[in-house]
Amino acid sequence: MASGKVEGLVGYGRRNVMVPMPRFATWDAFNAYLEEQCRKRQVDVLRGHKISIGDRLEAELAAMRTLPAAPFEACDLQSGQVTSTSMVRYRGNDYSVPVAFGHREVWIKGFVGRVVIGCAAEIIADHPRSYDTGDMVFDPVHYLPLIERKIMSFDQAAPLQNWELPEAFATLQRLLEARQGKVGKREYVQVLRLLERFEMDVLHLAIKDALQMRAVSFDAIKYLLLCRVERPPPRLDLDVYPYLPRANIATTSAASYMSLLAGGEV
Repeated sequence: MASGKVEGLVGYGRRNVMVPMPRFATWDAFNAYLEEQCRKRQVDVLRGHKISIGDRLEAELAAMRTLPAAPFEACDLQSGQVTSTSMVRYRGNDYSVPVAFGHREVWIKGFVGRVVIGCAAEIIADHPRSYDTGDMVFDPVHYLPLIERKIMSFDQAAPLQNWELPEAFATLQRLLEARQGKVGKREYVQVLRLLERFEMDVLHLAIKDALQMRAVSFDAIKYLLLCRVERPPPRLDLDVYPYLPRANIATTSAASYMSLLAGGEV
């Protein structure tokens, strides 16, 4: 399609579906709105044509080749290198990666709404994209292994500033530090590191369970978290052990105890 026609269609779309300027919370919501407007227009018959836009589209689709097996990623692909502060620069902004990948060569995929960073075949970071200049986009979890080793940097660590966590996390931190001081601070970081493998919602529920049971420790929270994830069956439920023989236990009468005391048989 000629570039002039593309620009003309863009202008038509701007004038007809984006005036006044719409507002959406996400790009996905905006794209869904644009798709809806396009589908509504398929019933129109343009000047010089005898059939609708939708009918013409069906005829063109029948003549097109099938889509490729692998989906096309509409992104900007670049290479980069992780800095000593575990950051990767893309389009004038810095994005964090786990500290284990310091100084490594990485690839960067810049999508409209996010930036994905990988090393070899592994995706190591996925951030919302920033369109500012000189911005620093952190994932606090990326820095927790380093902070655990240098625990006194916990309160001043830039990646952890403005990290919004549920109230139960602050309660847990306060109890651990009040009981164990520096050791409790390190144990709290160990709890946060569970976010490397588990979702925030599940960890939050496990912490609330631990606080309710007054089992304030990393081991207890990890156990409660695994119970929520794996959902093991109750240990006393014999239905999950069909190979065990069943025992029929009758109600014991008071006379049986009297026979035992008298030295007789029950």
